[in-house]
Amino acid sequence: MEKIRRVERVVALTKLLVDRPYYLFPLGHFSDLFGIAKSTLSEDLLSVKNALKQFGLGALETVAGAAGGVRFIPFREGLQANGILEEISTRLATPDRIIAGGFLYMSDILFDWHLVVQLGEIFMTRFAHAEPDYIMTVETKGIPLAMMVARAFNKPLVIVRRGSKVTEGSAVSINYVTGSSKRIQTMSLPKRAIHPGSKVLVIDDFMKAGGTARGMIDLANEVGGIVVGTGVLVATAQPQPKLVDDFMTLLILDEVDEHTKKVTIRPVLDGLR
Repeated sequence: MEKIRRVERVVALTKLLVDRPYYLFPLGHFSDLFGIAKSTLSEDLLSVKNALKQFGLGALETVAGAAGGVRFIPFREGLQANGILEEISTRLATPDRIIAGGFLYMSDILFDWHLVVQLGEIFMTRFAHAEPDYIMTVETKGIPLAMMVARAFNKPLVIVRRGSKVTEGSAVSINYVTGSSKRIQTMSLPKRAIHPGSKVLVIDDFMKAGGTARGMIDLANEVGGIVVGTGVLVATAQPQPKLVDDFMTLLILDEVDEHTKKVTIRPVLDGLR
């Protein structure tokens, strides 16, 4: 194998690190891959770290010790995060999105992979302190968003079903009351999905009264998980209080007037939470 130039190493390093957020690479992995000394590798990593910081594209974290290494943390904050949320709020504020019952059509946002990757990184940034072991959501529309949060954290995604599946083995099921319509519904989770004592971050695409999120929290507790946070893409300003005491939302839906076709929605900007 011919000698790899430094610029080629830096490009390859960046690609490998960014493709696996939060994954801890042993330094020896890159030393062996490129056939270089660790001192040379440290210089390459410093170049990557400085470039990421300069353009607000994330951070490199070095972990010391025998089990240490380096990993990419996809922080997305400040003006960059605010710009994304402002763009989404503008797109959601159009009258043609209004659905009966005070809801908004959001599927095109939730299934836009490029946008959802960025939203996943915003959630990761705002919940980095929680250090979850699992990301939990309920089927169906919130799955892409929660998957990108799981990717950003490099953690498994756990999907709560609205009915148990025989292919998933024994499950724990609970009844919960939807906050807006007050209907009793069922959700279930395989017993083996979460290890007891693990930290769980709950993610959902929309919250009105909070009944679905409350059900997921109760279900996580039932299987021995410890809920360390609840994140929502869009939450309505009313009703208050919600069935979830403590949650973080990226967008607040203040009003949907079906008669005047007016939508009032605002982003929760970084630094203004």
